[in-house]
Amino acid sequence: MPVATKHADAAPPRTGYSHAAKTAVQETTLRVKEMHRAIAGKSFGILRRIPLVAGPAQVVQSAHDVISAAVYAAIHHGSGGLLAAAAIVEKQRTGFAASKPPGRLVSGLRSALNAAFGDHLAASNNVLAIDMAIHANGAAIPLDGVALRSDFPEAGGRLCIFIHGLGCDEHSWRTGDAAAEGETDFGSQLHAEFDYTPLYLHYNSGLPIARNCAQLALLLEELLDAWPWPVTDLLIVGHSMGGLLALGACERAATSGLRWPQATRMLVSLGSPQLGSPLERLGHLTTAALNLSNITTPLARIAARRSQGIKDLRGGPGAAQTVSGQHRIAFRFLGASLAEDPDHPLGEFLGDGLVTLSSATAHAIEGDVQSARLGKLGHMRLLGDARVYQQIRAWLVELGDAALPDRR
Repeated sequence: MPVATKHADAAPPRTGYSHAAKTAVQETTLRVKEMHRAIAGKSFGILRRIPLVAGPAQVVQSAHDVISAAVYAAIHHGSGGLLAAAAIVEKQRTGFAASKPPGRLVSGLRSALNAAFGDHLAASNNVLAIDMAIHANGAAIPLDGVALRSDFPEAGGRLCIFIHGLGCDEHSWRTGDAAAEGETDFGSQLHAEFDYTPLYLHYNSGLPIARNCAQLALLLEELLDAWPWPVTDLLIVGHSMGGLLALGACERAATSGLRWPQATRMLVSLGSPQLGSPLERLGHLTTAALNLSNITTPLARIAARRSQGIKDLRGGPGAAQTVSGQHRIAFRFLGASLAEDPDHPLGEFLGDGLVTLSSATAHAIEGDVQSARLGKLGHMRLLGDARVYQQIRAWLVELGDAALPDRR
């Protein structure tokens, strides 16, 4: 029947904050229930093996099981009903259509949720799932000539794309902030000194890295096609996972015959785990260890729910490591260490707190490739440290891109 076909083809209704909270509460309740049952089962199992205590223990266990089952059922259904009602109110009040761009705090919270559960949010059609887009002032910019000319009336043919890392957003690049001592707004400085128009990518960092790489490759092609002026120079700066996405997008563009790499002058990778993240490898081992006991297995299930984007960091970017040195792209890798001397063995061991120096500077790329190391610098400070900007600036000048004295 036509009506049935219509319902079958329709997209699932969009969910929001309340649905995400409902899922989290009910999943946590179920895991706690499983742990409670495992612990109680072991305790009563021991008591049932003791003479004279076995009979009473069995009676107590039966009563315990009935009461605990009722309590957990009440929590599960009670919280589900309450949060389902909240979802209805939320939908009526907002219609899931934002009247204004979210503030920095809301944007940061949403980005963190996407990092942890972004693949689940996208699969469940949750309104919290982030769609990859170029952002300005906290809002996505349509990739059409009229909108771009309106948003960037004084732009030209030189673009710089900033790509954030796991759990971050475009605000992570210190955009619009008063620079503290030793910090620099990379976008503002590149515009002032080299006439680059800074653009900021926002994406769901919980999705598989390969999926984000493919989306980025197509989005950059669409951006250059829609840009109101001929793009003569494209600079890409990626932090952490963002650097992996940039390299993966280059590989996708090469195999798909896309044109934007021909306009790309330089790709800078800041603290990107080319050899994988030690933290995620530790997380994988911890999850495996928790699965060894039926008491801790529920905790392992919670840990296993982390997004595929996080899990992909365990072994490195894969295909992104084999980018060919085609076109004229200059590949630059920058690693940091918490130690003052990055060349000291301790500096390699510490890395920037999340990524080791060797992982940040490793590559399998032919062509124009350089790397640099900075000491006394943590992972997140790579996004705005003045020394990082000076290194990027030096690389640009080395390529023959002199600063603009009239705009300094």
